[in-house]
Amino acid sequence: MNSNAQPIKLFLVVAFSCTSLLLSLIPVLAKPIPTLAQATTLNQPPIPPGPAPGGRVRGGAKRGPDGCKITKPDLTALVPFTQEADSVVNVWGQTTVEHPSWFFYVPYTKDLPYAVEFVLQEDPDSKDSKEIYRKAIALPDKPGVIRVSLPTNTPALAVDKQYRWFFTINCDKEKNSPPTYVEGVIKRVNLSEATVKELETTEPRKRYAIYAQKGIWYEALTTLAELRQKNPQDAALQAEWLNLLGSIHLDDVSAEPILPGTP
Repeated sequence: MNSNAQPIKLFLVVAFSCTSLLLSLIPVLAKPIPTLAQATTLNQPPIPPGPAPGGRVRGGAKRGPDGCKITKPDLTALVPFTQEADSVVNVWGQTTVEHPSWFFYVPYTKDLPYAVEFVLQEDPDSKDSKEIYRKAIALPDKPGVIRVSLPTNTPALAVDKQYRWFFTINCDKEKNSPPTYVEGVIKRVNLSEATVKELETTEPRKRYAIYAQKGIWYEALTTLAELRQKNPQDAALQAEWLNLLGSIHLDDVSAEPILPGTP
């Protein structure tokens, strides 16, 4: 009798110990696994009333001896876009600053004799749109994302006014072949007082997410780009960059490097 009771006691002790261990692990296992990124996405505002902005988010390089070299990814504007039912693409985003910055993925390098130019115009829907800025852009040392900023000595963007921008690469010196280009519309808006105060008291690493949630693409991207350039080895920031560009369907350029020294 005693010989049978001893194994039973041992079994009960082991079973109780295992049960206690599992119970102690439940709070740990119940905790959500921390993710590397917050998966912030752009809350894209609706297109303003009036004529659709149209535009091109991809360059669409032309084939042929005088055309631009075909690349993958293609020349790409890092801006939101929507594909409408009638196959029209609308490229449109908001800013809150007087002199914003644009970001472009450029697949060509300075060893190619290509002429690059950025142009900003007033009144995008007018036949007599006024040009307010034109700048020749130097091709980078290697393919990557470059930044083009509107200088402070140029006219400030007016609130609630739309502007059209163009980023053009002319690959034919004689200009007999069409250039490859991207274009879109930008509009400056004001933030609410509550949002302004929130931004003032929020750390930079979280500030870009507020801009994205409020539909302010240009400051969301610029803030995150500056953080990444200051912290190039930060995996969380890199993941946030991938998420943000992925939210506007630009996954194919999200892993491309942000090049230093861009204007």
